[in-house]
Amino acid sequence: MKPQPRERIILGIDPGTSITGYGVIKTSGTIPELIAIGSIDLSKLDDHYVKLKHIFDRTIGIIDEYHPDELAIEAPFFGKNVQSMLKLGRAQGAAIAAALTRSLPIFEYAPRKIKMSITGQGAASKEQVAAMLTNILKFKLGDTKLDATDGLAAALCHFYQTNNPVFEKSYNSWKDFMNKNPKRVKKT
Repeated sequence: MKPQPRERIILGIDPGTSITGYGVIKTSGTIPELIAIGSIDLSKLDDHYVKLKHIFDRTIGIIDEYHPDELAIEAPFFGKNVQSMLKLGRAQGAAIAAALTRSLPIFEYAPRKIKMSITGQGAASKEQVAAMLTNILKFKLGDTKLDATDGLAAALCHFYQTNNPVFEKSYNSWKDFMNKNPKRVKKT
């Protein structure tokens, strides 16, 4: 009798100072399943420190509601505006601190790594990532914010990185990606 694959729940977060997106997936073996997707709207809050508290509190609430086993979080990207990078790093820190208070293991992924994992292209647009996620996880985008799909992409990226015992994936072209990932490509 084969041992049953370990079921786990992964919370993915895309930290932001206006909107923080999140997605929760449940995995069993090689099958990911969408549990929740949403965003934390911070646009009506003026004080940056109040925004950080809100990110912390809402992340704790999400963790307490869905009981994830792991947190996958998008790393801040390097940009020209140092103040923006600092604020994004603080937003990421608030979410990480919330996960640490619940003893969750934390995994950080660069934006390009996440996009490559989902679409096969490190420079994919948010819209391309969202479209691929709807195909993979079989859900309708509706009025879901792209920040939320970015959080979901972080969770799915972590699943792909930890579920496949391949240390390095490289693709030479889109065709190469499709050949190596037939279950992730919808044929029309």
